[in-house]
Amino acid sequence: MNLLELVKARYSCRNYQPTSVEQEKLDYIMECVRLAPSAVNKQPWLFHIVTKEEDKAKLTQCYRRDWLKTAPMYIVASILHDEEWVRFDGKHHGDIDIAIAVEHLCLAATEQGLATCWVCNFDANLCKELFALPENEEPAVIIPLGYAADELKPKSRKAIDEIVL
Repeated sequence: MNLLELVKARYSCRNYQPTSVEQEKLDYIMECVRLAPSAVNKQPWLFHIVTKEEDKAKLTQCYRRDWLKTAPMYIVASILHDEEWVRFDGKHHGDIDIAIAVEHLCLAATEQGLATCWVCNFDANLCKELFALPENEEPAVIIPLGYAADELKPKSRKAIDEIVL
């Protein structure tokens, strides 16, 4: 599958099969994440793999949508603020860096026949509290990961001439 086909195949899945993700697929995905670029190669991130039932229950308290509970596992992507690069004008790049790494994760998962969804609308403070994360660590994205139980529903996108000048 070429990159354009891969990008077209990736979507926000909101219904998962109960099937576990194979360790070799997870290892492959996380290697793709490890190789993601970041500002000044700081890699200011930490990825928490959530598979234990008690941890999954904690995480679903942070985003109370029934569909989230269908995923067999989750990955919480956190920004390490004390490691992120800061531009001369004070702009912090942790959000940009984590976004690049998470999209590497999502595309690698798609390539492996798995499905994902970006979940950013969650209670990050509650997540930080429930998982006793240190002060410098901000949970930024929850990524459910598993085999899709639904199908790709193409979304409309802007025309090329609306985004390229």
